[in-house]
Amino acid sequence: MAEQRITKRVVDQLKVLPREYSVWDAKLAGFGVRVRPSGAKSYVVAYRAGTGRSAPFRRFTIGAVGKVTPDQARRHAQTVLGAVAHGRDPAAERTSEREIPTVAALADRFMTEHLKPKRRAGTVTAYRYILDRIVKPELGAAKADRVSRAQLARLHGKLQHTPFYANRMLAVVGSMYAFAVRIGAVPEGTNPARKVEKYPEHRRERFLTTDELERLGAAIREAETVGIPWVIDDDRPNAKHAAKAERRFTKLDPFAAAALRLLLFTGCRLREILHLKWDHVDFERGLLFLPESKTGKKTIVLSAPALDVLSRLERIGPYVIPGDDPARPRADLKRPWTAVSTRAGLEGVRLHDLRHTYASFGAGGGLGLPIIGKLLGHTHAATTARYAHLDADPLRRASEAIAGRIAAALEGQGGATVTPLRKHGQP
Repeated sequence: MAEQRITKRVVDQLKVLPREYSVWDAKLAGFGVRVRPSGAKSYVVAYRAGTGRSAPFRRFTIGAVGKVTPDQARRHAQTVLGAVAHGRDPAAERTSEREIPTVAALADRFMTEHLKPKRRAGTVTAYRYILDRIVKPELGAAKADRVSRAQLARLHGKLQHTPFYANRMLAVVGSMYAFAVRIGAVPEGTNPARKVEKYPEHRRERFLTTDELERLGAAIREAETVGIPWVIDDDRPNAKHAAKAERRFTKLDPFAAAALRLLLFTGCRLREILHLKWDHVDFERGLLFLPESKTGKKTIVLSAPALDVLSRLERIGPYVIPGDDPARPRADLKRPWTAVSTRAGLEGVRLHDLRHTYASFGAGGGLGLPIIGKLLGHTHAATTARYAHLDADPLRRASEAIAGRIAAALEGQGGATVTPLRKHGQP
């Protein structure tokens, strides 16, 4: 059609035809109005993405007639054509932007394509919790390439009361964006988690003393025999619905009691015991062969007390510590542990602290950190190094030797040779 200056009057007079057509502006080359057979009208810009006749032809849609005025559309068209003059391709850029997923969509793909086939079930569960409960509600609707470091830092700041989760959130988001770059979902260098400073985490370690272990052992024996009594407030409104006084006891089943003892006797992690199968137990050699753990395949050396616990358990399914369904493992030990730890007066002690206790007794006995690391299944010496301060035996022997020689000298006893320290500059 003939070119003419595009005004509101011209646009309003454009008729709907059986075929799509465009009317081009007489003054701004490439700026026009497209009319579809449906009656929809929109402002467009046509240009070649490059130089020469072989350069591909592009059409960039500015907006619908009625939502954008002719003057607004003209200014937008000038901006688009200016970008083309500088070698850009606005239509291709828009298409690429539309293909970039939202954070929520990227998180779902990260879970499906990366985590589930390549990570342990426990890791998948932890990542899903952080993505679904923390990341998606805050950033899920944003395009993945538009999330800034400042936005992620603000989310990190909202979690400052739980430094562990705040830092794990950064790690999860960083891993997700590394995956996104590998699959081409976002441009290289698009990772808002980079250079966001983490909160310091004060490692919480609790080691049971011999006295505390005695109280814990007594509580476990009481719980698995007569049961641990519990008290209710008779003045509470629902107290009348509580069990009768003679039935107010928490009793441990043999498997829960065995699980607690195995945690102490092996230094294993909780899931390593709860997911332990009888097929993993080698009674003849006194070993556990774990096909999967936090650090991969793992062999546990069983002590005589651990073997005794295992030998006394009834086999009612594939798992050593079965759940309500014998074909499935027990889910957790929260209620049994709460009952016995409260009875033993172990305030603030976690189940994982039993593993620390196992390591602390080894370090305190002078067994050496490499041996303890092997028993715990540590792959890095730095992980076991947290128990170095408990390995007091070599230091104690050295202290005794030094002080003994000094004491002998003070008492005038023979055999004490004191080597004087040389002053600076003396030969």
